Amino acid sequence: MAKVKKREKKRMVECNDKNCPIHGTLATRGIVLEGVVASDKMDKTVIVQRSRYVKLKKYERYRPVKSRIPAHNPPCINAKMGDKVRIMECRKLSKTVSFVVIEKLS
Repeated sequence: MAKVKKREKKRMVECNDKNCPIHGTLATRGIVLEGVVASDKMDKTVIVQRSRYVKLKKYERYRPVKSRIPAHNPPCINAKMGDKVRIMECRKLSKTVSFVVIEKLS
């Protein structure tokens, strides 16, 4: 969390979002994941896609698997499609959203 606050001081962006982990009151906990933004069509929400390989024991080969996780996108971070981001677990913000974008990696 200290790294996020140091980077935020450099940006000096105005953010009035109460669900922002940096400027608002949203507490984060638990799982920290990295992925690529696959969709940013929703308002203040992005879909983060994670790709990995799973071993198929029977065939002794690996199969690609992807998971798509909806995450809240605060206005101060404003991740766009194709950005690599770090997301962190938080309380449920809606029916499907229980993660929040904490920083852009690239």
